[in-house]
Amino acid sequence: MQKEKELPSKLPYVGTTIFTVMSGLATKEDAINLSQGFPSFDCSPRLSELVSHYVKNGYNQYAPMSGVPAFRESLAEKTNRVYGVNYDPETEVTITSGATEAIFCAVTAVVYPGDEVIVLEPAYDSYVPAIDLNGGVPVYVTLNSPDFKIDWQAVKAKISPKTRAIMVNTPHNPVGTVFSKSDLDTLAELVRDTDIYIISDEVYEHIVFDGDIHRSMMTHPVLQERTFVCGSLGKTYHTTGWKIGYCLAPKALSKEFRRIHQYITFSTVTPMQYALADFLKLPEHYEQLSAFYQKKRDRFNEALQASRFRFTPSKGSFFQIVSYREISDEYDYDLAIRLTKEIKVASVPVSVFYKDKKDDKLLRFCFAKDDDLLDKAGEILSKL
Repeated sequence: MQKEKELPSKLPYVGTTIFTVMSGLATKEDAINLSQGFPSFDCSPRLSELVSHYVKNGYNQYAPMSGVPAFRESLAEKTNRVYGVNYDPETEVTITSGATEAIFCAVTAVVYPGDEVIVLEPAYDSYVPAIDLNGGVPVYVTLNSPDFKIDWQAVKAKISPKTRAIMVNTPHNPVGTVFSKSDLDTLAELVRDTDIYIISDEVYEHIVFDGDIHRSMMTHPVLQERTFVCGSLGKTYHTTGWKIGYCLAPKALSKEFRRIHQYITFSTVTPMQYALADFLKLPEHYEQLSAFYQKKRDRFNEALQASRFRFTPSKGSFFQIVSYREISDEYDYDLAIRLTKEIKVASVPVSVFYKDKKDDKLLRFCFAKDDDLLDKAGEILSKL
């Protein structure tokens, strides 16, 4: 039998994502899955009831390409309420099939072959493939442990006449840092009077700890006019499987964004949009989210206090990174695999978020889990 010929790849360096690998291994090994970022608990019963209502009442056909009008209006109202920024729901709010699609459409809208895009690494794994598929050139600025603060002088040094965009992420996945006001101001000065766009991943906007706040790019006028703010309600409402995201961007940027979006997914699942339009009018559900997840973070961290892992509490997102230098000198990927198999706790090695697989002996754990799972995982990890 003739050997099947493989297609030449546009992404030859890409294999199966680490999240699929580790979740699959966790399932196979019957391990506690603290690797992939999804909650182990369900959404609000009220939200489920709303979805059921709209499904049963015939809201099951294509939504408008840019999103259900009522949903876009609710998102615009919520954005104004939280950040004091006005987006026109008709022309500046677009509903997407997850934030990953929003990020891809934003990159596609502005990046042409040969354009450079600055990426701050460790970086979520969908950013660079989106750049590469559009012929762009990723230009890396490395954030170093343990604090992962952005070296804005290093960013400035990487800006060139070819720089088309800068990708940012706050709260940050995987390291849990958040932008400060100084970060916003400095970034604004770097791009002022340029044609550089900002693509901002803000999916964890409502998960910020210790009295801090989320500082969206939209809250700075210099940044707002050139930023695609990419968000997700999956993280906010414990519905990651619905894959409902959005993009907030000025009219001219949204116009081009929608040209791309209409030929990728065209539209997003209809009854969920109607349900979320209603649910967004209940602000307590997102206003209480930071406190909810801070308790989860603190519980997990307390469970690790007796361990040999070292960490600084996450400032945002539902991830905690830990150093295992006092436990092992293994490559982080190898250790993550071994711990999943041997002690039945799955994590994600942080090296996968770097171009050159930089190994700082760090693992990422997701604490969006039921308390008993966090307690059990902490007890097991403390025995290492």
